Formats: sequence, C-alpha cells, structure tokens
Amino acid sequence: MAQRVGHEQLTRQALRLAIRGVVQGVGFRPFLFRLAAQHQLAGWVRNTSWGVELEIEGLSDDLEAFVCDLPLQAPPIARIESIARESAQPTGAEQFVILLSQAQDGAYQLISPDIATCPDCLRELGDPADRRYRYPFTNCTNCGPRFTIIEGVPYDRPLTTMRAFTMCPDCQREYDDPADRRFHAQPNACPVCGPQVVLCDQAGRPLARRDEAMRLAAEWLRQGRILAVKGLGGFQLACDATNPEAVARLRQRKQRPHKPFAVMVADLAQAEALALLTDAERELLTSTAAPIVLVRGRPVPLAQAPLATGIGPDTDYLGLMLPYTPLHHVLLGDVGRPLVMTSGNLSEEPIARDNEEALRRLGAIADGFLWHDRPIHARYDDSVWFVPHGGAQPVRRARGYAPFPIRLPFHTRPTLVCGAELKATFCLTRDNYAFVSQHIGDMQNLETLEHYRESVGQYRELFHVVPERVVYDMHPDYETRRFGQSLPGERLAVQHHHAHLAACLADNGLTEPVIGVVFDGTGLGLDGRIWGGEWLVGDGRGFQRAAHLQELPLPGGDAAVRKPYRIALAYLQALGVSAEGVPALAGVPSSQREMIERMVTKGIRAPLTTSAGRLFDAVAALLGLCPETSYEAQAAIRLEVAADAHFSGGLPYPYEIATAGTPQTWGSAQPWVERTQVVQLGPLFSELVADVQRGVTVAQMAWRFHLTLAHIIRDLALSQGKESGLGRVALSGGCFQNRLLLSLAVPLLQGDGLQVLLHRQVPTNDGGVALGQAFIAHYQTAGPAGGCGSRRRE
Repeated sequence: MAQRVGHEQLTRQALRLAIRGVVQGVGFRPFLFRLAAQHQLAGWVRNTSWGVELEIEGLSDDLEAFVCDLPLQAPPIARIESIARESAQPTGAEQFVILLSQAQDGAYQLISPDIATCPDCLRELGDPADRRYRYPFTNCTNCGPRFTIIEGVPYDRPLTTMRAFTMCPDCQREYDDPADRRFHAQPNACPVCGPQVVLCDQAGRPLARRDEAMRLAAEWLRQGRILAVKGLGGFQLACDATNPEAVARLRQRKQRPHKPFAVMVADLAQAEALALLTDAERELLTSTAAPIVLVRGRPVPLAQAPLATGIGPDTDYLGLMLPYTPLHHVLLGDVGRPLVMTSGNLSEEPIARDNEEALRRLGAIADGFLWHDRPIHARYDDSVWFVPHGGAQPVRRARGYAPFPIRLPFHTRPTLVCGAELKATFCLTRDNYAFVSQHIGDMQNLETLEHYRESVGQYRELFHVVPERVVYDMHPDYETRRFGQSLPGERLAVQHHHAHLAACLADNGLTEPVIGVVFDGTGLGLDGRIWGGEWLVGDGRGFQRAAHLQELPLPGGDAAVRKPYRIALAYLQALGVSAEGVPALAGVPSSQREMIERMVTKGIRAPLTTSAGRLFDAVAALLGLCPETSYEAQAAIRLEVAADAHFSGGLPYPYEIATAGTPQTWGSAQPWVERTQVVQLGPLFSELVADVQRGVTVAQMAWRFHLTLAHIIRDLALSQGKESGLGRVALSGGCFQNRLLLSLAVPLLQGDGLQVLLHRQVPTNDGGVALGQAFIAHYQTAGPAGGCGSRRRE
C-alpha cells in the first residue's frame, strides 16, 4: 500500500458493512481479513450478537471490488442473508484487524449447524507426519461442531463447551495466524490440548485411552460386539453391519425387531458397492450436512462382505451415510467394514447425550462405551433424506440442517409453535425467520418431553425470542398442546391437516391459496373425528374441507395400528364386503372376529376415520403382507416394496365419488367449492377381495392399489381446480414419503396442467407441522374463542 499513499490521501473513502446470516463459526472473519488484504484495504471486523460488522477504507474502486467479491468468495459453509452498507468517515487506518466480539442485548444471529469433516482435515487425519494424525476431534473453520457446542452468542470459545480446553502453543499460533485456516476456529484442538476418547466396559470402567481406545474399539466391533459411540449430538449404537448375529443381538437389546437400521460406510465407493445411487443421492451423501440417505440397495451387493439381511428386513432400500466426524473416519477405517450406526436409545426415546446418561440408559444394550470428554450442549440426531420423483426431500431434519431457519414470505411476531405429537419439532418465529428445531421424537415418554422442554429453552436463549403468542394442535391429548397451554401469552389451536397444507406453502415460499392433498395416519378434525385422507382448499388464512376418503371404523382406536388385520376386517364389514376366501384373514380367531363385528355394528370403541395411513394398513393386511406391526408405517412400506419391486401396469381399481353437504370451514377461507366430495371405497375393496380370491399376484394387487390412489388424488384435485380456478396442488403428510405413490400421482397431476408443490426444507411428515402452524398463526388476529368453524383461540 505504500506506493499508493499519495493518491489515497486524495481519494480515500470508507464503508461500514453489516452482514447477516450464518457468518460466525464458519471462518468468516478470517475470510474478510484475507479479502481486505487482497484489495489493499484497511479497517476492522468483529462478531456481534446480530452478525458480523466491519469498516473498510481505501480507494473507491478497491472498496467496490471488495463488496462485489464478498458474496462470491465467501467460505463454503457460510450463508449470507443480507449485506447492509453505508458510508463511513475514513480514520486513516493502516491495517485490517479483528476486534473483540461485541455482545448486544436482545440481538440474535443465525447459527451454523454442525459440519462434516472437510477434505483438508481429512488429509491431516490420514497423514502419519501430521500432528493431528488419527486425532478424533480434528476440525477447522470449514468443518466440525457448531450448534451442539454453542451455549451463547457471539460465537466465541468462552461461550462454547470447548472453554474447558486451553489451547496449547501450537493451536494458539494457528488460531492467531490470519494465513492459517484455523484462524479464529473456536473448536480448535489437537492431541496435546483437546478432548480425548476413552473405551469403557459396560460398567463405565476405562480400558483404554486415546488412539489405543480407537484401535481396541475397532477390534471389538470386528468381534461382533455392540458399542455405544459418542458422536456430535449424542450417542450412537454401532455394530458390524455384515455380522447377522451382531445385528440380531442389537435388535433384541434395543427392542427394535424390524425397523431398518442406518449403515455408515467408509466412503462413496463403498456406498456405490452397496446401492444404486443417483446423482442427487451422491450429492446428499457427500454434502457438508452428510445426512442418512435412503437409497435402493443393489440386488446382489458387490462389496466383499455383503450386509446382513437383518439390516432392513421390510425394504430393499438402505439408509446409508458417510463418516461425518474424524472419530467416525478413524473407526470405519480401522474396522474395514460397514457399521450399523443407529440412535443411542431404546425405541421411541431421545438419544443419550452425556456419558453418565449413556451408562444408565444404554448399559443393557452396549457391550462397551467409546466416549469422550467434550460436553454436548444440544442433542442432535442424524438427519434423513430421500430422493423420490420430484426431487430430494427430508424425512428427518436435524444434524447438518437445524437450527438454520426457514425464511418466511412475511415479517411475523415472536411466536412459540409447539408442533405435533409424533416426530415432534417445535418452532420459534422472529422477523421473517422460522427457527424449526431439530427432530425431537415421539412425545410418548418423559425423557422425550424433557428433551423437548430443554430444547425450547435453548432456542429461546440462542435467538432471544420472548413469545407473544403460543400455537399448538387442537387435539386435547397432545403433550405438545399441554406444554403450550402451560405458557403465558395469546394462544391459538390449529387443525392438524391445515398445518400440513400450510407447511408445504411455507416450504415453497408461497402465500396464495392452493388445493392441498394431505394423506397421513391421524389428526383431529374440525368435527371431532379422525382425519387423514383430505383435500383442503385454502391458505394460511383458512381452509375448506373440499373432499375426503370415506369414513370407516377403527376398532380400538389408535391401538388398531399395531394390528392391521383388525382394520381390514372392520373395513370389510363396514363396506359390506365378505372376507370369505381371503387367506390372510382366515386364521383370525372367531372370538376376535365377533368382537370386531360388535365394535363396528354398535360403534363401541370404533371411531370413524378417513385416514389414508389406515387404508394402507388395511390393504397390506388383506394381502397378507403385514398382519401386525412393530413400527410406524411398516405395513405401508411392505405394500410399496411388494408393488414397486415386481410389477407395473394395469388399470386402477374402481371407486366412486359422491357429494355430501357444505364443506367444513376454518378461518377466513373463501367459498372455493360448494359441496364436499367423498371417495366411496366399497368398489375398491370388492374388486381387491375378488382379485385375492382369483389368485392374482400380490405384486399386481399392490401396484393397482397405488395406481388407484394416484388416480383418486388427480381426479379430486382436478375437480376442485376447475371449480375454484386454482392451479396449484400441495402434497403433504407422511403417506407422501411413499416413492411409488409420488411417482404415479405427480405425473398425473402435471399431465392435467396442475402445478405440484412438494416439500424441500422440512419433512412432509409431522416433522414439518410446526412450520405450518407458524405460517397459519401469522394470519390469525387476536379475538374471542371461536367454534370449530372459526378461528379457534383459547
């Protein structure tokens, strides 16, 4: 800069920039330091509770070049939301410096999710000459823990769980060197000064430490033992995925008899050997989020050690993921085989987070513990994605994605949104952001409820949200509703399927009315009955229930979900279709048949439902695919696999569309349609039973059933589109995780000129409901409590 001083004294200018987004914990200040040097600018930069702010001064052209290059050359894991600029007074600064962070009362910033190990750190990990060779906690400004260790903002080491580890001189030198990629890397550590691993037995007694622990853990896994491994956001249960006995033992101890296990493979080549990957699936697997991706397994795996058949007995899809921490990379490399890597819990519980908690909760499952001494602040399960027809969608949104917010198409009030009961997430809104939490789980036990409450507190503290209102589902028995009702502020109850429709709108950044097709297992309707096969017309302001599947009895209520054969018998009886000649139902004891008949005939403990999920259950049981279930959607998965793997073609089964009364309405929905349409299912079940009696293959019947649903979806959406003049159809609800259904329904809808909206940022299942509730709450104004046909407030 010395050669240009004379000229600069005449033309020197200054700018002040305020940058918002994920700009802390991603190497942003070091990047700005280097960019300023590149353009021969002086000034300063600092973190604040709001984001990053800086002043730069120099020649006008250099200032403009800096501002232009800033978003183009930003660190790969940064996400810039906005850059505000204003002129400033030059101070004559000669250097660019990084100032101490500045806390601001009430301000908040966007926080980075945890990021998978970057290529540079991975090279160091495998280099015997590097001081971080095989060190399980290697990280830099481009990767490593973020959300799981942050306790407060601004993002500085004293406000993380790394504050207990004082950097050694070598790490401190890296941290202070602007030319080093660990410049201001808050989790920076090495084997000398950082966290360490320990291998313990079932009682928590240490057996080995540091690298010896890693090598012994790998040997244990090769021997068929089960280990509880402490990851980024909690414990995982690991075993050799090629060892049938180890997999079976893990299933028995974890009380998970059939639900598929996720498998971690060492690299993309190993994934290719096990699965038929698409480009989109490869992109997800190798992304910085590194989620579990549900991919189609190869009929005959090419790997030298094929996976055990017990990995996913109900499906030909695999849940694969790549290592996303140095610990995982070292462990997978040492074992030399794919590993089952599943959540460290009993079924339906949250993952264990702390060492003592893991010892208490996982001691009866694991043969040993590979843990470490870096505390975890936020529980964080693995994210799950799949790539159906229409593009990639999340199934579970957690590690690698939360807590980055969903941008709303409006500015909203501070709100706490409580979400659904199953696959629960919650949401906090502020400004034009919806901070949808990581996956919490099913609110069916005390541990999950405590995890939910704790996480709400963490989000409120991190994003400085004091809710003015609380939103929850209208179902009176949901724990999420009870939690919401215990809090102060204005309250709003939202219908479950309306929230699904609104979630798809918010996910796509739209506010205009659409036709929403919502297929799921259950949700309380405006009429007090169980909905789940719905066509709703509306937006965030309200909706009309334009159509639905026929109401049929559910013997025993929710308990029937575990015994689909009972649903099949009840549906056949209610529709007047004989079950004679159906082998799958022939073995049901006469006492049970009589009990179900009484329940249906007298309406005793047999609530009516329009659930599409229960329709899948009934058909799967009728075809002999799943008389009983051990996990959610098991029957539907088996039905999809039976159809998708063996058959395509044929015509849909017959069905009838009847008209009923005036559509039920909530909120300020316009009268888009005049009459409710009802899908009569008697013809479908009559023909299906006839096919069973004729000996038609299960594959053909399963395919025709999916094709029938796709035609029903299209026919009713097309009818409502013509009546309302609307041309967009939003598909939401857990049933739309069915790849085959999407591959059939979406082209049918598009072929008739309808635009299809699918989920992209939050799950189509109940994990996205909180976003929909937040979307609806924005449009509802304060007022007196209303009935089912109006805005409901409490």
